[in-house]
Amino acid sequence: MARFPSHGRRSEIQKWLYIISALLIAVGVITLILRSPSAKKGERPAADEQIGQAGALVTEPNVPELQPVPSVEPEDKVSELVSEAMELISTQPAKCVKARDILNESLMLAASAERRNFVKAQLAHLADRWLFSSTVFPEDTLCESYEVQPGDLLSAIATQHNVPWEILAHINGISRPETLQAGRKIKVINGPFHARVHRSHFTMDVFLQKTFVRSFPVGLGQPGRETPPGLWVVKGDGKLIKPPWTDPDTAQVLYPSDPDYPLGSRWIGLEGVEGSAKDQTGFGIHGTKDPKTIGTAGSRGCIRLHNGDAILVYKLLVPGLSQVEVVD
Repeated sequence: MARFPSHGRRSEIQKWLYIISALLIAVGVITLILRSPSAKKGERPAADEQIGQAGALVTEPNVPELQPVPSVEPEDKVSELVSEAMELISTQPAKCVKARDILNESLMLAASAERRNFVKAQLAHLADRWLFSSTVFPEDTLCESYEVQPGDLLSAIATQHNVPWEILAHINGISRPETLQAGRKIKVINGPFHARVHRSHFTMDVFLQKTFVRSFPVGLGQPGRETPPGLWVVKGDGKLIKPPWTDPDTAQVLYPSDPDYPLGSRWIGLEGVEGSAKDQTGFGIHGTKDPKTIGTAGSRGCIRLHNGDAILVYKLLVPGLSQVEVVD
């Protein structure tokens, strides 16, 4: 007679099957949780999935990253300023002072040598209108109109405005300063003028306060007698017209009529105050009888100018106030 398992044994087997199935399901769930990136220690849910206060999963909108504003390159800024200034120059009437100030601002920025030379040429052209003429532009802070008072001397007026009297006589067409009459309106300049000499390309830039006026070619010291770099100031008694000159090597005294006289039309004595120039004496700015030396290193350390340029610079630099910076 065949024998079959009893009902008690069958119930026990089913119980163990249920337990094993439950364990397998629990292991699977735990494995999924551990593999989830948001369940790792110290990590939050993804940026666009945050847990709300009630524990529900909420979704934040995707916010685009802010891109940095591109900076304007100095050369591009110079181009913008030059274009703006040229438009002002071309208007009728030309807005010379505003154009001047914009171009002068562009010189403070880094730019190619070609662009800087273009800007300087435009500023020099404008200077003939706002500076080297009797015209006074109402908006100009560098030049203004002055009514001569009884007892005024042109030299005293110039001193009050930190410029040499010669430049005031030049721009106002005053040939005899002693005949200056009370009540006359003249143009005055608010100085002082300064200069910067570039040894690398043999030029002198002249500024009225901090505004560029004009460039001049120069000759500088020969090898072994280089023009000392640093800051100089015009000596108190340093401005002279064709003074006698003593050769420092031979002690020979030369006069303007001598063929070897080296000073040309003017002499502007300098004294060093900073850098390699400090405490240096015997150096100056002067004209020359040998114009081919301009643009070369051929002097004994002085700064040479063409005679016409030396006369103009003489009219601009004021003793004791005007600085001359020599840079490489």
